[in-house]
Amino acid sequence: MGSSAQVELWPAERVAGQAVVGRAPNGIRFAAWGETRLAEADIDRLVSTVPAALSNALSRRAYIFVPLTVGDTGQTMIAPMYSVELGDRAVCHRNAQFGDTDVVFLSTRLVEDRFGLAFEFFINVAHNFVEAAGVPDSFASLAWSQAEAQVRGETSQDAWESRRRATEPRAGQKGVDERARNGFFESSFSDALAIYMLSLAVDFDYHDLRERDYPLLAAPALAERLRHVASLFPANPGYEFQILYRRKG
Repeated sequence: MGSSAQVELWPAERVAGQAVVGRAPNGIRFAAWGETRLAEADIDRLVSTVPAALSNALSRRAYIFVPLTVGDTGQTMIAPMYSVELGDRAVCHRNAQFGDTDVVFLSTRLVEDRFGLAFEFFINVAHNFVEAAGVPDSFASLAWSQAEAQVRGETSQDAWESRRRATEPRAGQKGVDERARNGFFESSFSDALAIYMLSLAVDFDYHDLRERDYPLLAAPALAERLRHVASLFPANPGYEFQILYRRKG
């Protein structure tokens, strides 16, 4: 472990120029740089989880796994190794644009387990896909039918708040708040897509995603969303999608 005095921060542009960006079989561009503490095979497996059907919308993206991304200096800086002081200043990810490529720098040393890093990566992929391609109409129809049926809970704070604003009538407001409803579609789809990819990569309990400020979406409703996402973006060869309501043993 290096001390903060020993660790030189690199400008993100310099790291992007040095990192060797490859392309996974699914079409996703990625690289690793610095002391990430991740095995090459583990990164390959993680990136290759992303369904190939998403890759066209992500063709201008590159995902670079780095030890720490520091964004409190007015520009994005990258630490080639971990230190406690820099860890306190680091963020989970940072976006930057270089020429015609949008780069997402992902900090690998802020999380202690595969679950945390995988979900951080997949939620970025999901948001990037929505930014480029939008939300499928069929998913929006499904999510809205659940909201109208007052299905309990949601998949994130953003989805919960935007759904509440879209469904709760306000004084002087006629009809649905379309801005809030579109925000709900984007958040709920990004969440569902990320959770779907997470389920392909690691074995996890849905309740591991629980946060304190909102109730999780009811499991049958989430399963309906995930099955729909799986039908739109089938898993790549070597990956399997399944939902287990109870763990064995």
